[in-house]
Amino acid sequence: MRKNSLLSLLTLALFWSCNDQMVFSEYEPLKDGKWEMDNVVQFEFSGMDSITPYNMFINIRNDDTFPFSNLFLITELEAPNGNTLKDTLEYKMAEPTGEWLGKGLGSVKENKLWFQENVVFPDSGVYKVNISHAMRKNGDVEGIHILDGITDVGLEIEKSTQ
Repeated sequence: MRKNSLLSLLTLALFWSCNDQMVFSEYEPLKDGKWEMDNVVQFEFSGMDSITPYNMFINIRNDDTFPFSNLFLITELEAPNGNTLKDTLEYKMAEPTGEWLGKGLGSVKENKLWFQENVVFPDSGVYKVNISHAMRKNGDVEGIHILDGITDVGLEIEKSTQ
């Protein structure tokens, strides 16, 4: 566990130093690579320039125990004034051949997934992003209570270059 944390910290430092557009980057590790349906991963940030557009990304690290080729997420972006934008997103995680998408050596792959493009944060105060999974097996009404293979969930915010 400690080795993974150190590796994650070093990787984050490398990415941070290589990207001067990044203004926020945070990860939440999931215990034993299991994401419980009621475990909402929350990120908070503030101090954003009120006229600069930003791109937001959800970063997902998965290992070989992730049993699906796609990932459904429910996201909420809450502004300081209480207005909330809620969305259900689908991301492709593997090719039809079973080859994992994303970057990384070994069994853990990291996917940088588009969340919001050219968003402006006009209000001062704390913004919140909530992320939960919405996975279910085909034909099942009830969702998967414990999703295997997701080791970390992250949020990155970068200044838009457009």
